[in-house]
Amino acid sequence: MSTYQLKAHTEEETIKVAQKLALLLKPGNLITLEGDLGAGKTTFTKGIAGGLGVKQTVSSPTFTIIKEYKGELPLYHMDAYRLEHSDEDIGFSEYFNGNGISVVEWAQFIEEFLPEERLAIKISYFDEHSRIIEFNPIGAYYVWVINELKS
Repeated sequence: MSTYQLKAHTEEETIKVAQKLALLLKPGNLITLEGDLGAGKTTFTKGIAGGLGVKQTVSSPTFTIIKEYKGELPLYHMDAYRLEHSDEDIGFSEYFNGNGISVVEWAQFIEEFLPEERLAIKISYFDEHSRIIEFNPIGAYYVWVINELKS
């Protein structure tokens, strides 16, 4: 399967797509998010958190690298932006192989630590309010997830 794209016209639509995605995820799943500053990576993560039943306020983990949230499944929200030019492993595999869902913003900066299979998502500006969300499933399970998400 190749990529799947959709357009979200509002922040609320982005959150709803992410909530629907969250219902298809299982422990150990990895979502990577790519996009320019302000494109909606943290907004998308808020939607995943909502779908997992997280009650806490989700914010960008830029300065802490990793934030953990409790929901029906744990959510591990990571921001690798500050890890550019670093080869330090801060225990990523414990999260990626753990009992929760890992969401990594700016994952290109820790590419060498990422599992091969994952759902790579790119969020791009379409206009001031709308975004193009592109899903690239890497691995058979994530192809199934995207097929379910489309239906």
